[in-house]
Amino acid sequence: MTKARFGVFAVGTLFVAAVLTVLVYTSLDYHQFEVESCIIYKGRRACGTAAGANREEALRAAANNACSSIASGMTENIACSRTEPDTIRWIGE
Repeated sequence: MTKARFGVFAVGTLFVAAVLTVLVYTSLDYHQFEVESCIIYKGRRACGTAAGANREEALRAAANNACSSIASGMTENIACSRTEPDTIRWIGE
């Protein structure tokens, strides 16, 4: 293998390794807070569990999960997710 080909091979290998490192790092994203949030919307009650890097992100995701099973359509989902939770249970902090 010539020096030029070896250089191209080395740069290509380093690039692939860097891309794989970024993919693994982002897919193993660390979620510090986990919560279960129950919401009552239009007389229906549902609970959702989610995790997030902070409390607000975890609560928002849990509310969206709960509302996805009791609200229909985008307008209802938005209104439901803005509803104050009936119960909140922190699973991990």
